[in-house]
Amino acid sequence: MSSNDFITLFFLVAAVLIFFQLRSVLGRRTGNEKPPRDLYTPRDAAGPEPADAGKVVTLPRRDSNGEEEDRFAAIDAFAPAGTALNESLRELNKADPSFTPKEFLNGAKMAYEMIVMAYADGDRKSLKNLLSREVYDGFDAAIADREAKGEKVRSTFVGIDKAEITHAEVKGSEAQITIRIISQLISATYDKDDKLIEGDAENVAEVNDLWTFARDTRSRDPNWKLVATESEHE
Repeated sequence: MSSNDFITLFFLVAAVLIFFQLRSVLGRRTGNEKPPRDLYTPRDAAGPEPADAGKVVTLPRRDSNGEEEDRFAAIDAFAPAGTALNESLRELNKADPSFTPKEFLNGAKMAYEMIVMAYADGDRKSLKNLLSREVYDGFDAAIADREAKGEKVRSTFVGIDKAEITHAEVKGSEAQITIRIISQLISATYDKDDKLIEGDAENVAEVNDLWTFARDTRSRDPNWKLVATESEHE
């Protein structure tokens, strides 16, 4: 055998030994292999990844009681547990799970200012979207009477000192909430000759109101409407 043949045989044997060595390592299954992926299958069609992919820990799902307690936590922070107001707010939340007293109160305060200013300006369009039909009819009649006499109201809304929920209840599918609002307002009414006939154009007056808002919990419309007003004198 020539030296060239010996060298060729040596490299052939070495190649065979290396092949078997690599196969023993690379071909060994560890149990952690991912299934082969069809490169022509869209990513979304491949199905969800295993729950342990990326070593993400899946948190246990809360049961219905846990979710309910989470919802009631906001109510308990607003009104002490065991009180009549707390119980009525819980019943309201059961009828409308999206309801939270804090968010409602923030919306009610904004609606209060809008209604007060819309009434002063005679803005029927804005009032129609915020009032029930019965309350709107009363506001409309008062505005019409004012217009017939040529009277004008000039108001400046200073702010709200206090707003609190005093009562809540669910009647059938209708939820009702009454709030007490103490606001600061400058309001003056002038006759057709621009003479002051009511109110004060300079001094701030404190106004105490009890307003009741309502909405149908079955409706997709999330807005509440004013259904009753009452002035509270202290």
